[in-house]
Amino acid sequence: MKYLTSIIPFLILFSIPTVGYGEFLEKQLKNAALENGYKPPKFVNSAYEDEKADLGKIFFNSEELSFNGNTSCSSCHLDKFSSTDGLPNAVGVGGVGEGPHRMHSMGALVPRNTLPLWGRASIDFKTFFWDGKVSLKDEVVISQFGNQAPSQDPLIVALHLPFVEIREMVVDDEFVSTKLKTETVNSANIIQSELLRRVKADLELAERLASAYSLKTSELKFIHIIDPIKHFFARKFALKQSKFSQFMTNNSSLSKDEVAGGIVFYGKGMCSVCHSGPHFSDFKFHTILYPQLGPGKNGFGSDYGRYNFTLDYRDLNKFRTPPLHNVEKTAPFGHSGSVYDIKDAIIGHYDPFSLYDFETMTDLQRRELFQKIVNVPDTQPVPSSLSEKEVSMLIEFLKTLSFE
Repeated sequence: MKYLTSIIPFLILFSIPTVGYGEFLEKQLKNAALENGYKPPKFVNSAYEDEKADLGKIFFNSEELSFNGNTSCSSCHLDKFSSTDGLPNAVGVGGVGEGPHRMHSMGALVPRNTLPLWGRASIDFKTFFWDGKVSLKDEVVISQFGNQAPSQDPLIVALHLPFVEIREMVVDDEFVSTKLKTETVNSANIIQSELLRRVKADLELAERLASAYSLKTSELKFIHIIDPIKHFFARKFALKQSKFSQFMTNNSSLSKDEVAGGIVFYGKGMCSVCHSGPHFSDFKFHTILYPQLGPGKNGFGSDYGRYNFTLDYRDLNKFRTPPLHNVEKTAPFGHSGSVYDIKDAIIGHYDPFSLYDFETMTDLQRRELFQKIVNVPDTQPVPSSLSEKEVSMLIEFLKTLSFE
């Protein structure tokens, strides 16, 4: 992606109170955003039907849709945390409460950070989860379902997975461990059939659902639970007007520091090399040397990221670039939630060792870090070191991407 180079030297002059120069920087910022794929929310959001979105809201909040637990989608995606849970690692089935209270309950730990849901139903959002285990490539959905994907809509496929994910919405008890812990589509179908049975048992809800799709209740399938959730996402988590989007349409202005932070974002900081497009993500996979927190997807403090899905050694420790909508409100950051402060998250891109306490690291942790370092490709850019003032201005710019 394109990033600014020609105006970086002018940043030192930004304190000069020249109206013409300020206008020049604003124009440069707008041009850089457009060149890097920025689009206003109205050109990104998907259409939805209220009747189906209303049903989707019910399913999103229903604990009946956790196979043998007491959780729901909304247990880990809360308004108060801008559609995340405020925790480093998610707490799934058995979890009680919100935020730190949930962490201290007896719930099952899900060893990755909960991603926010903003823009997930957008027309151009095609790669889902930290490891991209659901994506659209050449108009074909790539997922754990293989050639048995329930839909060619990647969001529909992605929404199938949490309901069959052990520890997330399925208790890892003896029955599950012996009968369903097979990592096969058949096991997923068994769980989905039971969840569909529960919905059909609620005769009023089943009638509403069948009516929304002009079906008989006997014709309902699990996908008719998932599709309303997609409509709910399109309504509830649609991208809204932010201070930055208003700036891009000349409906509001940014402060001097916010503009300067945008110049850093698209220039010296090289943020836009990965954080591009309407979602401020290239939807590609990169190695960011944040510390690992928690057991990790591979256990013993390890998470091999994209590799777990592709089994390609070149994907070791790579994770999808996270979108930046409402980024100031969705801490902690990183695939394991190991970085709590947005300032540290920025510095960790160009000075990752500042996030580590080498005196307390075990030999295994040092080895894991070394493995990450040697797997960083030569093509991955290394941003320049930023001054304290530049980091501060960059944070001010990132705050303009919030819309709640």
